[in-house]
Amino acid sequence: MVRPGDPEKTLVGFHGYAETAEVNLAELSRIADGWTLVAIQALHPFYSRERVVANWMTSQDRELAIADNLSYVKRVLATIHPSKTLVFLGFSQGAAMAYRAAASIRCDGVIALAGDVPPDVTANLPRVLIGRGNGDTWYSNEKLEKDLSFLRTITEVSSCVFDGAHEWTDEFRSATSEFLQRSIAL
Repeated sequence: MVRPGDPEKTLVGFHGYAETAEVNLAELSRIADGWTLVAIQALHPFYSRERVVANWMTSQDRELAIADNLSYVKRVLATIHPSKTLVFLGFSQGAAMAYRAAASIRCDGVIALAGDVPPDVTANLPRVLIGRGNGDTWYSNEKLEKDLSFLRTITEVSSCVFDGAHEWTDEFRSATSEFLQRSIAL
């Protein structure tokens, strides 16, 4: 899904497990005024109780799924106007996709909310903002500290720990908007 905006600034979103690109686009719209927004739907749809949702991958055929997902992301990006500023944002399971995309596609930043750095990403990352709710039981403080420790060895990283759980909050949206403004200035 694409919401046109300034063609020189593109924010690409990767939704979480059991979500959709539509849900992700709504969140992106709340933080990136004026940007071209691209919410990429995961390749693996399934039925939830009420609707069709998707996920990025499972542990089965992991390496093939990673390659398929990256190829798919590159094909999606090839359909839009190249931007001067490109930032990837992932929520939960989508955070791993944001890191993977950033490691293989030139971009200006990665924003990860409630999701860790996948083990296959070891270098080539731009600036990173990590968000974590202090009540998040899945993306724990230990995972955050591990990611911060690793990322500090390869790039500039900042974090936003907010009151909340495994979710988007206004505090995180504000930190994300500031990160995006700094990305334009680079």
